[in-house]
Amino acid sequence: MFSKFGENVNIEHGVDLGTGQEVEIGNNSVIGINCRIAVHVRIHDYVLIGPEVIIISQNHAFSDTQTPICLQGFEPSKPVIIEDDVWIGARAIILPGVIIGRGAVVGAGSVVTKDIPPYAVVCGNPAKILKYRKTD
Repeated sequence: MFSKFGENVNIEHGVDLGTGQEVEIGNNSVIGINCRIAVHVRIHDYVLIGPEVIIISQNHAFSDTQTPICLQGFEPSKPVIIEDDVWIGARAIILPGVIIGRGAVVGAGSVVTKDIPPYAVVCGNPAKILKYRKTD
């Protein structure tokens, strides 16, 4: 079901991994209650994902105005990468193609539309950098 499944991984109840296709989960990571994780997602080591987080790697196609959106299918998948030691708060939404850098913190309820640099603390819709964690 997984491309990679590390050691000491905790997946809480109600988690929806879709088909699990091309989903990688590193060592010592936690996926909280009722999360929804799409295909093409790489979760590295020591990642904490809070409850009800949604990670999306694909969108509906909608560029053809002559065809109903529901008939246009999907755009190509854009992998989501969550690097080591990241904490994603409850009910955050991570959109396709995003890379969340090592040591970053994503506040609860945030909508992540762009890459997050290492050790950044972000919050909001869309998520904006509030500060950086100390790295020394």
